[in-house]
Amino acid sequence: MLRKTALDIVIDPDAPIPIYVQIIIQIKSLIAGKVLVSGDKLPSVRKLSRQLGVNPNTVARAYQELEREGIIRTTRGIGAFVGKTTKRISLQRRSELINKIIDYLFTEAYHLQYSKEELRSILAKRLDEWNPGLNIEMARETDT
Repeated sequence: MLRKTALDIVIDPDAPIPIYVQIIIQIKSLIAGKVLVSGDKLPSVRKLSRQLGVNPNTVARAYQELEREGIIRTTRGIGAFVGKTTKRISLQRRSELINKIIDYLFTEAYHLQYSKEELRSILAKRLDEWNPGLNIEMARETDT
């Protein structure tokens, strides 16, 4: 059954993270938290760009990257849909993606003046607490 979804995405134009990356991160979080599931229809580029108050090219770029990663699939004239979660990304691509995220983390940690020891401690604690999907649902419950 096809579900049309309104995305609960918040953009911070003043954040150091590009807007299209903020969109990507939040869509991935919604999928990881099972708010969006395989087959769900995403808002059109125009609709989401109006909702967020951003240029349609920004949303299109986010959707293109998500499609390239196999997270969503798009059909011209029909729309964008959450892809099947069984699709595996190649080991090399997974490594490239996670290393980009780690590079960003290191850059931000540097600007926030974290030492290696402080960052190592935070990461160790977060890894111990990490349960994919569950943390997102728990965070959502504490926000309400």
